[in-house]
Amino acid sequence: MSTQSTRHDERSTDGALAEQTPDELAALLGEHVIGREEHLNAPGYVVRPDEVQDVLSALRTEAGFDHLSCVTAQEYEDRFESIYHLKKYDDPTQEVSVVVPTDRERPVSQSGEAVFRTADWHEREAYDLVGIEYDDHPDLRRILLPETWQGHPLSADYDQNRPQVVTHAENVNPLREDTPGEGSADADTMLINIGPHHPATHGVLHLETTLDGEQVVDVDPDIGYIHRCEEQMCQNGTYRHQIMPYPDRWDWGGAGLLNEWAYARVAEDLADIEVPEYAQVIRTMAAELSRILSHMLAVGAYALDVIGDFTATFMYAIRDRERVQDVLEDLTGQRLMFNYFRLGGVAWDLPEPREEFIEKVRSLVNDLPRKLAEYHDLLSANEIIQLRTVDTGVLPAEVAKSYGCTGPVARGSGVDYDLRRDDPYGYYDELDWDVVTEDGCDNYARLLVRMRELEESAKIIEQCVDLLEDWPDDERTVQANVPRTLKPADDTEVYRAVEGAKGELGIYIRSDGTDEPARFKIRGPSFSNLQALPEMAEGEYVPDMIASLGSLDTIMGEVDR
Repeated sequence: MSTQSTRHDERSTDGALAEQTPDELAALLGEHVIGREEHLNAPGYVVRPDEVQDVLSALRTEAGFDHLSCVTAQEYEDRFESIYHLKKYDDPTQEVSVVVPTDRERPVSQSGEAVFRTADWHEREAYDLVGIEYDDHPDLRRILLPETWQGHPLSADYDQNRPQVVTHAENVNPLREDTPGEGSADADTMLINIGPHHPATHGVLHLETTLDGEQVVDVDPDIGYIHRCEEQMCQNGTYRHQIMPYPDRWDWGGAGLLNEWAYARVAEDLADIEVPEYAQVIRTMAAELSRILSHMLAVGAYALDVIGDFTATFMYAIRDRERVQDVLEDLTGQRLMFNYFRLGGVAWDLPEPREEFIEKVRSLVNDLPRKLAEYHDLLSANEIIQLRTVDTGVLPAEVAKSYGCTGPVARGSGVDYDLRRDDPYGYYDELDWDVVTEDGCDNYARLLVRMRELEESAKIIEQCVDLLEDWPDDERTVQANVPRTLKPADDTEVYRAVEGAKGELGIYIRSDGTDEPARFKIRGPSFSNLQALPEMAEGEYVPDMIASLGSLDTIMGEVDR
């Protein structure tokens, strides 16, 4: 029996997880609802901009929607609009959209941060790029662009030719007013800047860190250094041909195929495309190879972050990644920016001779248990790793949920949430594998989750290879018959997600009847996971903060987008 079937059988007997109908949710929200919308996969409820917290609170406490996946902001001719995409950690197939229109002349909406902490960064991004202001937000300032930036780049009246002057401003100690003798020898706190050019920040991330002695009393992740306007570029590309190459670039750690699947899934839902079964098996195998590629880098880099182990663990991980990259190069023609998925399937079949390729994959997964035993000897059994990671970077399950954490970060806090099983796609629900969780809630637990997930990925790949080897030759269809030009119906809205290497990678699309999206919003898991860093680091020492940051396995291309 598949993992997916087991989970849903358990849910069907639990009345607390019963699904509410759209009418029941409307009755629950009562007079807060001023309109209804039909989004694909999720009913939409239009609410007043001054009642956001009441609506989100009711959905969370009374209906069980405890996961704020994403906040999308967009502009229409007559209004601005925020959309809160809500799910349940216990069953993400239950979804709801809270639509908050605001006046064009004064786009002000109530903040949802008091209900979901993850709304903090999502709303700051909406303010920064679109121009919606969120009343009662605890820290409404730009998040990707400098504070001196004029205009909002995704708003209709943004002047792209306007000169911008970005001044150099000194970083200010946020606790300076509480510090006697600031600037003198008697000062209790000190502000230090970690990054953006530092190997341990895993990309151009700047941590404004306030210390009391050697303890972290405040940390503010400063992002936006590599913002590439990926959403805007996707809005200027055609569904059928021009968008698919972009997702690989959101994660240069090797998880590009998982990102491609996120776009494929949402666009296929939007255009009602059914993927052939054979192509689903190839996708599943390729995605898990991509997950191994990402997790190998995460594990190797973590050894480098925490104990400076370059010659053994890091180089072992790079060596083993090379074998995975060789297989993916044979399959896709590329080693990192794969561009292998297509709407309706994959670009081409397994390479010939097929038997040789299948044997190469089998050799890889058969060797993996021995390799993982080496990693456990070097890492999980390493006394220094244990001293540095056990009981540091603690992130309780409820706090992780409030920040919208997903992937190994959430599962390391005991949150049993994995979209491959809980919102099935591809061929996952036909295979035998397990979702890995750890209850430690610390840096060590997150390391163990990734190492154990490597084993589960190998199990999935092995089953896929067995299926592909025996598949009838006359049924090896790699792509559905997809029209050359896709023009989804006007004003169709959909949010869809997959289980990326870092967690829930979701995309919202609104169509306008043309062959290009009217709105394309990316929900990168690293964005929400990184937001939880202050919860993990404050009160601990600087080395602990570095270990906590490494345990998040962030990719800044996915954070900044």
